Amino acid sequence: MQLEDRSPPPAPPSLRPYQNQLIKDLYIKLGEGHRRIAIIAGTGAGKTVIGGKICADTVARGCRLLFIVHLDVLVGQTYEKMQAFGLRCGFIKAGWKEDPTAPIQIASIQTMAQRDWWRTWKAHVVFFDEGHTTVFSQIGQEIIYETHPKAVHLAMTATPYRLGKEQLGDHMQTLVASPVPAELQKMGFLSSMRYYGMPKDTQIDLAGVRTVAGDFDERDLKNACDRPELVDRIVEEWQRLTPGKRTIAFCVDIEHARHVAEAFRAIGVSADLVDGGTPIKERHRLYGELGSGKLLVLTSCNVISIGFDEPSVEVGLLLRPTQSRALHIQQIGRVMRISPQTGKTQGIILDQAGNLQRLGFPEDTQSYRLPTQRDPGDSQAKPAKQCPQCNRLVWGFITQCPGCGFAWETEPQIRTEALVEVHSEHKLRQMHKQEMLEFLQVHRRRSFQEGASPNWTKNRFRQEFGCSPDVTWYRGLIFGDNPSLNDKIEYRNYLAKIGARQGKDLTWVIEEYQQEFGEEGWQEVFYGK
Repeated sequence: MQLEDRSPPPAPPSLRPYQNQLIKDLYIKLGEGHRRIAIIAGTGAGKTVIGGKICADTVARGCRLLFIVHLDVLVGQTYEKMQAFGLRCGFIKAGWKEDPTAPIQIASIQTMAQRDWWRTWKAHVVFFDEGHTTVFSQIGQEIIYETHPKAVHLAMTATPYRLGKEQLGDHMQTLVASPVPAELQKMGFLSSMRYYGMPKDTQIDLAGVRTVAGDFDERDLKNACDRPELVDRIVEEWQRLTPGKRTIAFCVDIEHARHVAEAFRAIGVSADLVDGGTPIKERHRLYGELGSGKLLVLTSCNVISIGFDEPSVEVGLLLRPTQSRALHIQQIGRVMRISPQTGKTQGIILDQAGNLQRLGFPEDTQSYRLPTQRDPGDSQAKPAKQCPQCNRLVWGFITQCPGCGFAWETEPQIRTEALVEVHSEHKLRQMHKQEMLEFLQVHRRRSFQEGASPNWTKNRFRQEFGCSPDVTWYRGLIFGDNPSLNDKIEYRNYLAKIGARQGKDLTWVIEEYQQEFGEEGWQEVFYGK
């Protein structure tokens, strides 16, 4: 039974600039007349703070809000969120105090199916937590279309994609979103990541695994994944690549999770398991021991993909193959959080399930959109090929492997037994960018020294890489960061000569000049001002 907390509430959390912007975007959408809006905020974006602020704003306007969760364990987490903003709540959850007069009702879908009074409780706003799940439940559909059709419906999720035909865009009209994971990493709100994947020859064999309801059949997965040689292999690779680091493992079923935990304990590593039947108090104890380092490995089955928040965890073991992008991104997200308290600087994924190659990397999400039945595609890029020499996952535009130098001319099959590092497209593009910059600098300087047109370099670049160079890359490539006045005059004269030869006007000369030296101070060089 929930006891009333009479202690004064703490000051509400302060919001980051992008969180304020997301909420502002939300209110603009509401002002435009939209009544069903998806709120997409990935791992580390601060869904708790964003959701709490929306709830606080709703109550401040004299409105009532129904907050829907699909897991009982999330009721307590949601209440803590409300307490942080000083909000009074009632509950639709067995064992928690009901108070229909409270402006916010935190409701578990399981309990709502056994209660009736909420159907006539006038909610101005319905907030669907983990909207890619709660919106599609029988209760969620009843709320949207039968009991509360005139309310504002907000569906928050870390990823809008789900298995099956129906998609979030079939029920939500529009979306607002936080920055994508790569941007949050750049801002310092997410850890950088390293990824290791199994070579094709030693990945889990899914040839006999059927697909049921859009994902791999769990009974078939058990036969494919819960094998002593695979369990022993991931333990060996953990010892080789990430020894001593706090780890969570995503397993196929309870027995698989137990076998993985037992294998770690057999080598003297503290390990335990958590599953759907683990009592909440016991879960919190295990999570606390993992955070303190008393427990080093926690294995799970369909439990810690959602609602688990222990930022100190550094390693995730992907041992359950899936076709669900939402599940895949949620699992990786468990190790992407930053943890200044423990000095964690990086998250690491060891992928035995082949999920990275199947479903891609969080960092490669370039934007968020609302998928529909007619347009279920997503913005998540997937690796195009795997290097046959070192097994690194690379992309179609790569002609030479950045790991081992293999060139795609022949395809020798080299067998290896170890996990090998794989890179997101975002990381590969960063590595590829350095190669592009070096190429651009060499040929741009050569063009200048030989009196050739700058367009010669641009054409050579397009021939080499299949795209045009970013105009911002030109700055200082020929003369460096501290060019002299003589350098600037020499380059002006060079451009003027090229321009006269090719029939270019003065505007072209100035634009080319500014690409090398910037937009400031060109008047002095051209006009002596």
